[in-house]
Amino acid sequence: MKKSIFPILLVIFVLFFSCEKEQGPKTSEMKAKEHKKVIYQVFTRLFANDNTNNKPWGTIEENGVSKFADFNNKALSEIRDLGVTHIWYTGVLHHAMVADYTKFGISNDDPDVIKGRAGSPYAVKDYYSVDPDLAVDPSKRMEEFEALIGRTHEQKMKVIIDIVPNHIARKYEGLNNPEGVTDFGANDDNTLEYHRDNNFYYIIGESFRIPKWNNNYKPLGGEEHTLADGKFTEVPAKWTGNGSRLSQPDENDWYETVKINYGVRPDGTKDFDSLPDGFEKMDHKAHFDFWKDKTVPDSWIKFRDIALFWLSKGVDGLRYDMAEMVPVEFWSYMNSSVKMQYPDALLLAEVYNPDLYRDYIRLGKMDYLYDKVGFYDSIKHMVQGHGWTDHIPKVQEEVDDIEHHMLHFLENHDEQRIASPDFAGSAKKGKPAMVVSTTISTSPTLLYFAQEVGEPGAENAGFGSPTRTSIFDYIGVPHFQRWANHGQFDGGALSAEEKELRFFYQKLLSFSINSEALMGQYKEIHYYNKDQNNAYDHRIFSFVRWSENEQLIILSNFDTENRYDLDLKLPEEIVEVWQLEDGLYNLEDQLSERSQNTLIVENGQGKIKIQLEPLASNIYKLHKNK
Repeated sequence: MKKSIFPILLVIFVLFFSCEKEQGPKTSEMKAKEHKKVIYQVFTRLFANDNTNNKPWGTIEENGVSKFADFNNKALSEIRDLGVTHIWYTGVLHHAMVADYTKFGISNDDPDVIKGRAGSPYAVKDYYSVDPDLAVDPSKRMEEFEALIGRTHEQKMKVIIDIVPNHIARKYEGLNNPEGVTDFGANDDNTLEYHRDNNFYYIIGESFRIPKWNNNYKPLGGEEHTLADGKFTEVPAKWTGNGSRLSQPDENDWYETVKINYGVRPDGTKDFDSLPDGFEKMDHKAHFDFWKDKTVPDSWIKFRDIALFWLSKGVDGLRYDMAEMVPVEFWSYMNSSVKMQYPDALLLAEVYNPDLYRDYIRLGKMDYLYDKVGFYDSIKHMVQGHGWTDHIPKVQEEVDDIEHHMLHFLENHDEQRIASPDFAGSAKKGKPAMVVSTTISTSPTLLYFAQEVGEPGAENAGFGSPTRTSIFDYIGVPHFQRWANHGQFDGGALSAEEKELRFFYQKLLSFSINSEALMGQYKEIHYYNKDQNNAYDHRIFSFVRWSENEQLIILSNFDTENRYDLDLKLPEEIVEVWQLEDGLYNLEDQLSERSQNTLIVENGQGKIKIQLEPLASNIYKLHKNK
């Protein structure tokens, strides 16, 4: 009887997900053949900058900047050995900035509509070029980026870059357009607020005015600059990137950007075809065939061509900024076009509204979405000492049918650093959360550079405030600089505590990308243990993961002070599915050197004696040879 249960349950598991196969790009059969992905997000201009000056609003000369060339083979091999499969190079595209590159034919940008001195990477100025700050020779900046793509591939990792379809810089200037490509807005009729094939929305009869600054804010911190005069010419004014229809946007609006028009009228109605009922079950080829004979808005074509351009350069994946602000029909058109030419391209989207998740996966053909509002927000609350681990199974249940598509992270460029006082105040407090985040589902894991060495994001870079590493200014990242160690990339200047933390991340991530069970089945055993064990409470979380050839028992202690001495119970149903007979089984912890334990199976129930220190975790791998 026991020998037949596992195959039967495995078949049920596969059949269940097979009926969902057209929900998104990955089926359960595909998952079984692959391993977990780990995406390392690196803010490119900060990576190897070893300047420690860190002057607020400092120039490149004062504060330094990293280059594409700094990602040499040593640096990339160390990132790979951390357990990384994909590198997301953030801030690659040419965006508006204050630095003067006029000798390379690039016009100056106006500080009145730039955030920081280095500028926001999400205010793209030229979609067919890369940031000249990142090149040793700005005239050969594309060649230098292409060489970086090649080096990354040589180190057996894949490359992801950002595409920002919702908005572009107020002063867009396509100096490197391929033949036949015109700039955004070049053919617009700006006498109309809206036309389907206009790239922008216009505020007729009004000129753009820069925001009214409060709290003593001044561009460039008040430094004198010929263009920082409180004026920016834009006639007529355009809608701002976040949708503001004011000719003078608020200072908290995305005033440095303008909104792209995708054929959505100002009243919210759509000026393009709707997808037929049932298309959420159709694959990307069916979506491609649906759109191929349709007339679509001009902005759709422009961004499709941009995506295909970068993929033709060897980029392996695209991260779409604020994807939910762009209609899902466009994503059906865009991503089906991408997948027809580049079926293995990784498509990751920033979507925060849980009500939109399934549409953007099933209709929009996204591979992965941020799991922020559910998983990240909940686990951050627990790290801060407020929440109960009882909530973790609930947020997982809410995305059970799409769990593979929900990217897990604890940090990224938009979020606070774990070690910052406004998050946890200590990088160690993030360790149990990272274990749970990495191992609870089949979804990819995102690691933000310097998270692995406990960077607190404490610097005042100029624009914005500390707790997040600045994406707007030139700055050094102190903890990460100690790992980079003046270009040696050996961690030689790290403290003992920082080395220990990085080793933890390396053990966890390296295990995760090689584990078969982490692409298999999941069941929480948390509530079972709360019912069975008085020593087990809401600061611990436990669950099991398994495949045909690997069984894992995972538990984490979120408590910063208390050690737990308990008998962790393995439910009868898991003992039966794992085909365990009464007896003793060796357990090997995948996070610790030579750490072992024993699973005792008696009368069909499993038991493990546990001493779980504060903030500790165990990933026990079962060895069936008793």
